[in-house]
Amino acid sequence: MTNLLVIQALNGLQFGILLFLVAAGLTLVFGVMDFINLAHGVQYMVGAYLAVTFTQLTGSFFTGLLLSLPAAFAFGLILEVLIFRHLYDRDHLDQVLATFGVILILHEGVKIIWGAAPISIPIPEVIAGSIPLLGPLRYPVYRLLIIAAGIAVAFGLFVLVRHTRTGMLLRAGAANAPMVQALGVDIRRLFMVVVGIGAMLAGFAGALVTPILSVEPNMGDGILILTFVVIVIGGIGSIRGAFIAALLVGLVDTVGRSFGPILLKVVLEPSAASQVGRTITPMLIYILMAAVLFFRPAGLFPAKQA
Repeated sequence: MTNLLVIQALNGLQFGILLFLVAAGLTLVFGVMDFINLAHGVQYMVGAYLAVTFTQLTGSFFTGLLLSLPAAFAFGLILEVLIFRHLYDRDHLDQVLATFGVILILHEGVKIIWGAAPISIPIPEVIAGSIPLLGPLRYPVYRLLIIAAGIAVAFGLFVLVRHTRTGMLLRAGAANAPMVQALGVDIRRLFMVVVGIGAMLAGFAGALVTPILSVEPNMGDGILILTFVVIVIGGIGSIRGAFIAALLVGLVDTVGRSFGPILLKVVLEPSAASQVGRTITPMLIYILMAAVLFFRPAGLFPAKQA
């Protein structure tokens, strides 16, 4: 039981890190620009396809991963120039409809370019093994590297937002964008940088999962829903909130799915416990979100307090 708990906790931590990478960019876009970008999930998908393509071209997963980052950044800038910037002054309904259209277009686009069949690449041999944790318990090296990479990105974003001039402008833009523009800051360029960083982070998350998940169209849809849950729990515009909320959601979802049916067997028959567990455990993160909103409607760490 202890071994299962440790494994599932690490799996939940790794899942939470991936959610954070996607949520960090989206919460910046939403918090700074008041822009609802439903297409953020497809940027995760595109990052995965870019990593696969560059890996196949170069023969190296690490090179493919590195090349996918500037490519994802450039892809975000292209979307910003062609589509997003024309929506900033529109209401949220227009933004939702337009970015949903982007989702449909990009889904068909990846099917035309890469096909509809799932694609996968192997984990590089140098990091394909596992390391001992507790006694006979072992855990894959690559999943630990995902956790480490996510923590490093979180630290880098914290430094960027809290201790640089760009971060100061981001915080000021989130509080009062018209005032920042009145002070002579090119707010459009700032918005471009935010969208590009968000796309790169989502693409990085997509690239990281290519050795452990199949790359396929629509792979970004499910993670987009969870990303919005993370943003709501953490507080819109808050990097710290997104990080803590992502870890909470990852742990609750992963550990809950494993231990929910086991705990229910204490009070229910095994067959009933399994059936009820399959019904309730997918709801746990939404129950968590409802509980957080009941006590803190603005989220755990709203941007102005973060």
